Amino acid sequence: MAVVESILDIPVQDPAEEEFCWADLTWTKFRTSDREDDVALIPYERVDAFIIGECSNIECPTRYWCSFGPENYGEGGGILPSRRYRLNTRNRAARPQSMRGCKCHFVVKRLYARPSLALLVYNDNDRRHVNDSGFVCHGPLDRDAIGPGAKKIPYICNEIQQQTMSMIYLGIPEENVLEKHIEGIQRYCGSNAKVNSLASQYVHKLGMIIRRSTHELDLDDHASIQMWVERNRKSIFFYQDTSEADSFILGIQTEWQLQQMIRFGHRSLIAADSTFGIKRLKASTSLCTFFLAIEKLLERIFMLLFVVLQYPLSTLLVFDSRQHALPVAWVITRSFAKLDVSKWMKALFGRARSVEPGWKVSGDIFGCPVLFSLWRVRRSWLRNIVRKCSNIEVQREIFKRLGKIVYSIWGGVDTLAALEELAQDFVDQTAFMEYFKASWVPKIEMWLSTIRTLPLASQEASGAIEAYHVKLKAKLFDDSHLGALQRVDWLVHKLTTELHSSYWLDRYADESDSFQNVKEEYIASTSWHRALQIPDSAVTLDDQEQLFAKVLSQKDSSLTRLVWNPGSEFAFCDCAWSIQGNLCKHVIKVNMLCANHQSYQPSMSFQSFKEILMNLWRKPMDDSVSLDLSVAWTHQMLDQLQKLVEITGSSDIGTVVNNLPLKWVSKKGRTNVGKRSPTLALPSSSKGMQTAAVRKKNRKRKRLSRLRYSMS
Repeated sequence: MAVVESILDIPVQDPAEEEFCWADLTWTKFRTSDREDDVALIPYERVDAFIIGECSNIECPTRYWCSFGPENYGEGGGILPSRRYRLNTRNRAARPQSMRGCKCHFVVKRLYARPSLALLVYNDNDRRHVNDSGFVCHGPLDRDAIGPGAKKIPYICNEIQQQTMSMIYLGIPEENVLEKHIEGIQRYCGSNAKVNSLASQYVHKLGMIIRRSTHELDLDDHASIQMWVERNRKSIFFYQDTSEADSFILGIQTEWQLQQMIRFGHRSLIAADSTFGIKRLKASTSLCTFFLAIEKLLERIFMLLFVVLQYPLSTLLVFDSRQHALPVAWVITRSFAKLDVSKWMKALFGRARSVEPGWKVSGDIFGCPVLFSLWRVRRSWLRNIVRKCSNIEVQREIFKRLGKIVYSIWGGVDTLAALEELAQDFVDQTAFMEYFKASWVPKIEMWLSTIRTLPLASQEASGAIEAYHVKLKAKLFDDSHLGALQRVDWLVHKLTTELHSSYWLDRYADESDSFQNVKEEYIASTSWHRALQIPDSAVTLDDQEQLFAKVLSQKDSSLTRLVWNPGSEFAFCDCAWSIQGNLCKHVIKVNMLCANHQSYQPSMSFQSFKEILMNLWRKPMDDSVSLDLSVAWTHQMLDQLQKLVEITGSSDIGTVVNNLPLKWVSKKGRTNVGKRSPTLALPSSSKGMQTAAVRKKNRKRKRLSRLRYSMS
């Protein structure tokens, strides 16, 4: 087998077969400074064909990681041994469907400089299904597999298993689940009556297990949570039990969520939504939405949460390929102290870096910019205005006046005077004014200061967070489970089963172009995407007084929606979705068009961005160092924006990469004529270490002697 040290020396292979496996490729040993791997280079568009071919391999079916490796954390957390005897169970397989320490796995890497190619890497130079001891640990070549049924069980990869589980959790009829399950299996092992029969038994048995599962592992909620933690170690990134000195913290993240966080969160935004939304729940939380913050601002941001009861639920969200909010971690805790928040944030960051060492979030986990979302504030004000004011004209005017107060944060307007004027003008609206004075006036300066200080998130991001909030409520607020609402284990069970399965199926349907009804609902789940379906011709703006806009309904041409105060985040629409306090598609569509008209005020997120640029641009008074610092920061930010726009608008990322400037590495990492310096090699023994130290000392003496000679 040829050995190369440069990817450029690896030939590109494109087998003629529709589906191919490792046996159809010529493998090359790729040598790096610390290891050697078997690699092959194929077109990126043929990756799926290779994966299907590997999964169809009768002797060693593999999809990235073998489904029997590398370990199994059951109760107690130990690795299950490979047994040599037959259990008296109804399981047709000679061994349980669990991981057996199999090391066989491969990696697919898309080349950054050559995105049309993919590098296949088989780690450990071994394509056999063996464990650390070198023994075949499962499959038809496993001599310890007792019974004839072990070689006839159809291969079920993690993707098929997760698909089947998700459909069952979401209540899809069993016959439809079985149909999709068989379609998935037939991609790897063909179709026959035996396979269909075993698949039917598998789906039926899995459905029974899921339907009989319960959140109550113990009558005591605390004991039940501890049992769940022991059984699901791989889905936990941080756990701290309650004690006199520590607060309860449970950080949940499945392996799929970790993959999505690494994929969509790298050098991008991660949003944090702390909400449970209903006061009768034990785990109720707050009314603040914020983006992942730096450590110094964590305590300040969390102090904005003001409806905290027992165990708040915080969700970390990334924005996927359609800019939808995707939950990648859940944290259940009632402690918002900076020390406790730093614990689970560092644990989450460390988990991502353990899989992808270069992963970071727009700078660093504690150094990324903070953005504030107005969605919670807007929603709370609008809902209470509609509930406590019966006249729709009064509702519109109060909401508009509140929006003007928020918009005036950059105009130097006296906030207290504006609030006093608002109270006098609507003195007859007793119910709302009493609520506003009690809940908001004492904290209004803090809220407005935060809005003025932090950059503001866009309406698209707010709409994505709102869509997650809506789905969260739909899954959790089921009146049939009112008796379980006071238990934390019920919340954990709901998050990790129904909600997780719903998002997994949404992403799978979109990427595989299957489950068309699920895909359509997923795409249209945000108000932003629903607004994009409204044509510009359906919107009529009042260009004279700019009081309102009309939006023609796409479902009923005889129906027209009125949007008052167009061009503002505090626009008011008369549709049912907006009346509930949500950000409706009509408001977003109208604001999209108003952004192109200079006569309308720009959005708050744009004004916030403009204010940040102006602060950087302003010349400091009699302070040349501050001026230099402002210029440096402005130049760096503009350079990053230019690169981002270039990458986003380019159809060939390879061209962009070739135009990037050279980046010098440290002196120790440089090479000499393609070979590393011999001083970088670690000595193999203590004697070698002593020899290296003596050589270093001698070199120092020679340099000193030369220096004395030159001075003399």
